[in-house]
Amino acid sequence: MDRSAGDTTLALDARIADLIARGVEVVDPRQLWIAPDVVPTRVHAGARLWPGTRLLGARTFVAPGAEVGAEGPATLHDAVLGPGAIVDSGFVHGAVLLDGARLGANAHVRPGTLLEEGASTAHAVGLKQTILLAHVTLGSLINFCDVLMAGGTSRRDHSEVGSGFIHFNFTPWGASGDKATPSLVGDVVAGVLLRQPRIFLGGAGGMIGPRRVEYGAIAAAGQVLRRDVAAGKLVSQPTPTLSLERRPHFLDGLQPRLQRNLEYIAQLVALSTWYREVRRARARTAIARELVDAALHTIAQAITERIDRARAFARERGASLPAIELAPSVPCPLSLDADDGRDHLAWVAALDDDACTAAAAWLRAVADRVVTPAD
Repeated sequence: MDRSAGDTTLALDARIADLIARGVEVVDPRQLWIAPDVVPTRVHAGARLWPGTRLLGARTFVAPGAEVGAEGPATLHDAVLGPGAIVDSGFVHGAVLLDGARLGANAHVRPGTLLEEGASTAHAVGLKQTILLAHVTLGSLINFCDVLMAGGTSRRDHSEVGSGFIHFNFTPWGASGDKATPSLVGDVVAGVLLRQPRIFLGGAGGMIGPRRVEYGAIAAAGQVLRRDVAAGKLVSQPTPTLSLERRPHFLDGLQPRLQRNLEYIAQLVALSTWYREVRRARARTAIARELVDAALHTIAQAITERIDRARAFARERGASLPAIELAPSVPCPLSLDADDGRDHLAWVAALDDDACTAAAAWLRAVADRVVTPAD
């Protein structure tokens, strides 16, 4: 990666010296590169930068206690890391990791990606337009683009994907194929409340999007999911045998794929509402507000991506999207206090049953108002 024109070794040394003077732990200043567009004050005291770290982009933000590059070279480009977040090595562009989230070695992470508190991956995982709610865990050697996953109640009771799993997010139909293939594993409406049974997707397998996997489901290892999985089911789906003549420019039908895309968009809007109305209102510190705002930016990117993909999919089939409401007006029923001293997950855990029921009904009402049915 070339340095910007006019950047000099002296200028780079000055940027590194500034970080060290402000309390950033730079393990080896000789092996750190900081692009001129990085805002120094967005890399906070208490962060640790290991040798081989490269920071680029004005949006890059590294909170106290975050750690970059402990297991190998790591590049952050417009990435946002919350307190205690870790990137062991790899390339992270335009993603947000909240408190304690972790990307294992050799991660390859692209825009539209959000890992909530405690979400994690092991080594060699690819993410793009991926949202993992709190504590969701991915194993190694996984490609998990265009998926939202939730489920579980805590770090010990969490949804998980086994190693060697692929979410197949491209279909070859049409003139050039499409990626109108997002899959929901769990959902936002119930998932953000951290009270749903965990989901397990077994390794050495995959899932063809767009799919829906409900809470409490277990998919046995070594299969490719081609059908939805209902709540509480243990499934092992057989692999079909096909040998058909290929039809050039074949188009599959508008439904059910368009409806799946609209459902996914509705869940993203519910997530945006949760962050804006609840998490932003409770953010007590400047760092907490920065992280919530970064997450909102990422969710907005994800919504735009899904609308664009769905619109192109529908257009190729001679249809158009129904009206989509991105900010439904539904009052939040929760009592919010930013000064109660609890972090977000502790606050969610302390909600009583009535509050959880009201919150889920509220988010469901938001999701239900996103799409206006065609007459």
